[in-house]
Amino acid sequence: MEYRHELKYVVTAQQMALLKGRIRGLIPPDVHAGENGGYRIRSLYFDDYYNSCYQENEIGTDPREKFRIRIYNGDGSRISLELKRKEHGMTQKLSCLIGEEQCRELMAGRPLPVDREYPPILQKLNLLMRTRLLRPKVIVEYDRTPYAEALGNTRITLDQNMASCDEPRRFLEPVLPRRPVMPVGQHILEVKYDEFLPDYLYRNLQLQSLRQTAFSKYYLCRRYTLKGSI
Repeated sequence: MEYRHELKYVVTAQQMALLKGRIRGLIPPDVHAGENGGYRIRSLYFDDYYNSCYQENEIGTDPREKFRIRIYNGDGSRISLELKRKEHGMTQKLSCLIGEEQCRELMAGRPLPVDREYPPILQKLNLLMRTRLLRPKVIVEYDRTPYAEALGNTRITLDQNMASCDEPRRFLEPVLPRRPVMPVGQHILEVKYDEFLPDYLYRNLQLQSLRQTAFSKYYLCRRYTLKGSI
């Protein structure tokens, strides 16, 4: 998969409502969106003994990458392992499916047996768990309203109700103990595209008037845990 542009903005509840109204008239919802127009995302993020992923995000290290396991709408029948890499302001996401048994081993912090038949992403995670002591650190959960446009391979998502859970072993449970991580009334807009963002979308989104952020959801969710310890 090629690198893509990925822009993130902090928006208020009022701005989000306005953006939803504009986007609905311009591009269709993502094909995977449910009847309510969205879905719930739950991700389990990994970091090493030194919290390198967290630190690299804070200081803007380039390039940097992180691993996560992801499910949708609490459904553990389809589990994805993802490697997200950021370089020169662009992002690349690689993924593979893993089984529930493999997931439970990884969320318990146990590397899998070495197997050359594993997909490359799983082999790399497994290696880093052994050599850099990469371990699951935090669960991030939020509700997403996605829209997709073929022109520019553009994807616009509105994320709200972002919360964290510091108990990785509970990743596959139906309901988690959650802690909100954004100030009340603040949400995240993400705009992703390949080579260009269609001009009509840029004009209607009025991105120049929004507050762009470089911090990842992983960073936002872990900073409350690590603020007093690093």
